[in-house]
Amino acid sequence: MEILKPVLVLGVLGLLFGVLLSIASKVFAVKMNPVVGNILGVLPGANCGACGFPGCEGLANAIAEGKAPTNACPIGGNAVAQKVAAILGSEAGEVVRQVAVVRCNGTCDLAKDKYKYYGIKDCRYMAQIGGGNKACSYGCLGCGTCKDVCPFDAIEMVNGVAHIIKDKCKACNKCVVICPKKIIELMPYDRHTVIKCASQDKGKTVRENCKVGCIGCQICVKKCPKQTIKFENNLAHIDYSGCIDCKTCVKNCPMKTIHDDRPEKPKKVLTPEEIEALKAKKAQQAAEKAKEEKAEETTNA
Repeated sequence: MEILKPVLVLGVLGLLFGVLLSIASKVFAVKMNPVVGNILGVLPGANCGACGFPGCEGLANAIAEGKAPTNACPIGGNAVAQKVAAILGSEAGEVVRQVAVVRCNGTCDLAKDKYKYYGIKDCRYMAQIGGGNKACSYGCLGCGTCKDVCPFDAIEMVNGVAHIIKDKCKACNKCVVICPKKIIELMPYDRHTVIKCASQDKGKTVRENCKVGCIGCQICVKKCPKQTIKFENNLAHIDYSGCIDCKTCVKNCPMKTIHDDRPEKPKKVLTPEEIEALKAKKAQQAAEKAKEEKAEETTNA
């Protein structure tokens, strides 16, 4: 009986507090604008902050209040922009898809180190020690801090340099912000030519530090048929508004600094029948050529 009494008292108090909390939740409830709720329902829900607002709910409020356009979500793209516009009864602005790119190709095999780093595996900490272990002060430090912060698993570390997996990247900007060397940028998704160097050092210094850095020879500037490559601060820059991805700069760059990110087309594997047909065709062509040469010799004689 002595145990039952306090149990009953606690039970009654719990029930009473529950009723009071239920009443308080209704009295002090903050009602959400139904428009905000509808917009929030079509947003991706990634809460990445790429739009510049604190999460998807912050963006939904901003759009409903007219403080942000219907196409403010870079991750959702045109599909989400159209849904948001339909909710508001307005026109959807076009979303130009972007992708992050790491402006460095100085892998462990190609770029020199100043020292051996044994500290915390974080580029931000390493950068505080003499600018990092790379001899090139603009190079990727390779700790993978950008990889750790990417919410879409779109970054991998390849031989000491961060590499963007293009199809996974949503241009959320988190890697751009966190990189202490500021060598990660956004570029149009539908463009493929990339200058994989951010060094503003002079050519001699670049050669000493890296085998694939931009040395400022300006061959790409001279060869570009559309004149979309400019040279500034000892470094080539591409104006993507005019670039046609013709690969002229890629083929002519002596340092192999300029890359085309399109995967190479796999070579066609011929079947045994196709190989035999090809051999027969070549034999026929050789026989016809020999016949023509013999006829020409007879005519000349």
